[in-house]
Amino acid sequence: MADPIISFKNFSFQYRAQKQPTLHDINLDIYPGERVLIAGPSGSGKSTLASCINGLIPFSYPGQCTGTLTVDGVDAPHSSIFQLSQHVGTVLQDPDGQFIGLTVGEDIAFSLENDCVAQPEMKDTVKKVAGLVGVDGLLDLAPHELSGGQKQRVGLAGVMVDRVQILLFDEPLANLDPATGKSTMELIDEIQEKTQTTVVIIEHRLEDVLWRHVDRIILVNEGRILADTTPDQLLSGSLLRDNGIREPLYLTALKYAGVEITPEKHPDHLDRLVLDEGDIRKVQDWFTAVGQPPEKPERPVLLEGKHLNFGYTPDRQILHDVNFVIHEGEMVSIVGHNGTGKSTLAKLICGFETPDSGQLLLEGKDITQDSIRSRAAQIGYVMQNPNQMISKTMIFEEVALGLSRSGLSQEEIRTRVEETLKICGLYPFRNWPISALSFGQKKRVTIASVLVMGPKLILLDEPTAGQDYRHYTEIMEFLRQLNRRGVTVVMITHDMHLMLEYTPRALAFSGGRLIADTTAAQVLCDPELTRRAALKETSLFGLAQKCGIDRPLEFVDRFIGYEESQREVKE
Repeated sequence: MADPIISFKNFSFQYRAQKQPTLHDINLDIYPGERVLIAGPSGSGKSTLASCINGLIPFSYPGQCTGTLTVDGVDAPHSSIFQLSQHVGTVLQDPDGQFIGLTVGEDIAFSLENDCVAQPEMKDTVKKVAGLVGVDGLLDLAPHELSGGQKQRVGLAGVMVDRVQILLFDEPLANLDPATGKSTMELIDEIQEKTQTTVVIIEHRLEDVLWRHVDRIILVNEGRILADTTPDQLLSGSLLRDNGIREPLYLTALKYAGVEITPEKHPDHLDRLVLDEGDIRKVQDWFTAVGQPPEKPERPVLLEGKHLNFGYTPDRQILHDVNFVIHEGEMVSIVGHNGTGKSTLAKLICGFETPDSGQLLLEGKDITQDSIRSRAAQIGYVMQNPNQMISKTMIFEEVALGLSRSGLSQEEIRTRVEETLKICGLYPFRNWPISALSFGQKKRVTIASVLVMGPKLILLDEPTAGQDYRHYTEIMEFLRQLNRRGVTVVMITHDMHLMLEYTPRALAFSGGRLIADTTAAQVLCDPELTRRAALKETSLFGLAQKCGIDRPLEFVDRFIGYEESQREVKE
């Protein structure tokens, strides 16, 4: 066997600002050409592990290392970021933290310019790589003009131009629509096959990563390695769920039906899944036994959009004749491919932008020309990128900021802030500086800062991006409890699990147009609709077909209803 290309030996790391080590006695070997997934809950140490591999630790994030770490023959802790960058290419979790060029083309070309590549070769390389990740039409745009998913693609292109031996992806799917996420995994697969590079992926979206083969999954929690094994082996036990990682939905459905999951069934991918006649019969019997969820009565209209049109420039129209209705107490998902106008619609609703034509009505009142401040008392907005919302140094101060002019006493503010921090899983960190948090933890801070205000409608742009399953569930259950008390929740999301589990209704966009307003299950069981909106069919739909159930849409509906009933039982 070849020598490992990445080798941790009795390795520990403690940040200078922390009292305890973040990584404890790590022993891990990754071999040339392997594709390895590092998984774990938020704050588990997996991003710290990645920062040790690419040199950000200890050079950008100082602290004390013990043990040894060798990366492609380099003594990493005693090397430099520059030296390691010649061996490791990284796509960061936060795409805004990776941009350098004034345009997309310049940003992709940055490393080629450093290497003094001739202009004709540089342009050809940039064009080729941009085409592979689907940003060849964006080369003249500035990075700030891109959607979150487009930024992620540009970051991926910037890494692909380097001829490195290790590709490190820190949550590469976090801001991508499902179809693009699927394409990204296919692209990573293609790149690895062509270049024989070693690929290390850190990601919460386990089912999406497993769309393509992964050699091993490294499960990390509390700075320690809990498992280092094959996907089939890990998916057959409870370690993933016990440590805050969501298993694929089709496996959850099989467990509800009483099917035992074993490595021999190859549970890592639905297409490879082996079910015998007894397993299939159990799924069919479960489907028959679980009834359809009851229909909920329609409620009064809270928010209505009429013939909305908007473009950032006259020649760049984003939204085209959008009409929608949101009822009081609903939970609704807004879905569609990157750059289709979902976040732009949110800006119109909150007053950050004014439509070129059309109207917005809140409880029947025209708010189209109302200020941001006047809307903020009733509409709370959580942005996609937490760094664009945070303005304070400390967590408690950030969450309390919106209440500073509320007229509440200091004790009332403290009580409300602490209750919100507990719900969002941030109470133990209430006195921490925000700079010490991971991207996912920062996301929870921004959600808490809006939830603490008690708005009538909460609009969240990718609320679960970067969240492990436990924190995802805590946040979504909190939103669901608010919803039960009449608060309306609208979520822009690429997370199809979230869409199915928590939002009975979905608005699907494509090309700046609303192309569907129907149930979440219907959206994800319609091949043509999922294609147009850059989504992907739910694996529950595929499982139903695999088990010979001729009403797969009903199977998905019944699964959703059953999931909700199970949550209510736990409460």
